[in-house]
Amino acid sequence: MSSYKRFEAICQAMSHPAFYPHAVDNLKRIDTHISSVFLTGEWVYKLKKPVYLDFLDFRQLEQRKEFCGQELDLNRRLSHGIYHTVVEIFESENGRFSLQGNGRIVDYAVKMRQLPDSASLKALLREGKVGQRQMETLAQTLAAFYQKGRRNHDIDHFGRPDVISYNMEENFRQLKPFIGEVLVKEKWNFLCRVSCSFLDHHRGLFERRVKEGHVRDGHGDLRADHIYFYEGIQIIDCIEFNDRFRYGDAAVDLAFLYMDLEHLGYPEWSRFFISSYVTAANDPELYTLIDFYAAYRAIVRLKIDIFRYKEAESKKREFLKQDALLYLEQAYRYAIRFARPTLWVLCGLPATGKSSLGKALSKVLSIDLFQSDRVRKTSRITGGNETEPFGQGSYRLGLRHKVYNELLNYAHETLKTGHSVILDATFSRRKWRDEARRLANDLDTNLIFVEAVCKEDTIRARLKSREEMSGLSDARLDHLPDMLENFEPIVELPNTTHFKISSQEPPEPMLIKTLSKGFDRKRRQVIQLLGANI
Repeated sequence: MSSYKRFEAICQAMSHPAFYPHAVDNLKRIDTHISSVFLTGEWVYKLKKPVYLDFLDFRQLEQRKEFCGQELDLNRRLSHGIYHTVVEIFESENGRFSLQGNGRIVDYAVKMRQLPDSASLKALLREGKVGQRQMETLAQTLAAFYQKGRRNHDIDHFGRPDVISYNMEENFRQLKPFIGEVLVKEKWNFLCRVSCSFLDHHRGLFERRVKEGHVRDGHGDLRADHIYFYEGIQIIDCIEFNDRFRYGDAAVDLAFLYMDLEHLGYPEWSRFFISSYVTAANDPELYTLIDFYAAYRAIVRLKIDIFRYKEAESKKREFLKQDALLYLEQAYRYAIRFARPTLWVLCGLPATGKSSLGKALSKVLSIDLFQSDRVRKTSRITGGNETEPFGQGSYRLGLRHKVYNELLNYAHETLKTGHSVILDATFSRRKWRDEARRLANDLDTNLIFVEAVCKEDTIRARLKSREEMSGLSDARLDHLPDMLENFEPIVELPNTTHFKISSQEPPEPMLIKTLSKGFDRKRRQVIQLLGANI
């Protein structure tokens, strides 16, 4: 008997309640392309099909035993009391199959507790039973998991830009034949082009992520239907059959769930989950990477749909095609978000924390920062004595106009190359803010005004401390009354472009809130852009 025929015979035996040495309730069989799963009410038995694919080999009995053991061990990392044991399946001399240890071993199965469908994250979302505390707990659980996750030289390899490029290009090659038949040519070409460009431009960031330990032995298939809120949090069904699919930056795993939640129709929970994770893991760089990796994950799901589409019966082909198109649209939106340049304008009164925030943003986002104070000090624009009254010396109006013109010129040259940029200045006059808006509009970029604010007493204390130390800024406590009087309130900007951020809190929460709010503004601006182009 061939291994596949024997496997089917085993499955036929397992499809009868009498096969099991325990009570059975509503016996059900579920098949995927690599496994057969039997739900018995209290217990689940999962068998690996004796198949060979490009990414796995289950043909030999010993291989199936080994991968059953790996599935047990790996899934115990993110679950407790669920994965019970690996059971042996026997065949007696008269050809009967059993779990009773009578005859020769012909296969193995993973035995695990059956989780209630109603407890999955997917089901809870559908029923409107998910709250912020649950998602925060999930984010904290995953942050701790990646922090403790296995790491070594071989695992680090999978976070390197050349390996990421290989995986990405492999998807592009495999899907190229479907351009026109399923894939919209213009959107697909844009996706391929900007993904390669992003990777090239951010090679330093990817290398730094490896050095800083963000590449770990992860889950590999982090989806809403693999997460259960039952006796705590249970995360099941990680990839055990190919280490390559499990190793990588934590951002790759997280991007799968982020993408999946949006695909299921819950973008607000998708964003909240990422915000919660960034806070729990103190990983603000995730905001730079998440859309890039989410586009990659959407393409992988698209590829699965298309490969199934090739082999599906006619009545299922249309569903798979439409689902693939949804993934394409999703990947396209992510690509616009990570590829479209952004003009960040950090504005507000002196000593509100703009410059510190600008430096942190520049590092996290890997983009250039231009500061009015540095432009004033290092360019051919010269001022007077720093102790002179407001409106004279460094703060005379003509000089300030020149500083803003030079700042906007720097921004123009950077944005023209397709790269984002940060400007740090008070932007106290509406005229200068309008010029920044015109620049972003002319170059068709995102625009985000971050207005740093804090209590006046805090500003006074910070300005007072500057009198005892040197720095770029010429603003002093004596200047504050005139600066307050001359600052034109920011009332002309829509909330899709502008938000306030308080520097009363510590730098790290301030940075994370800025990134979260900025990420949301970029998303909303891209929605407006796509709506205008429909």
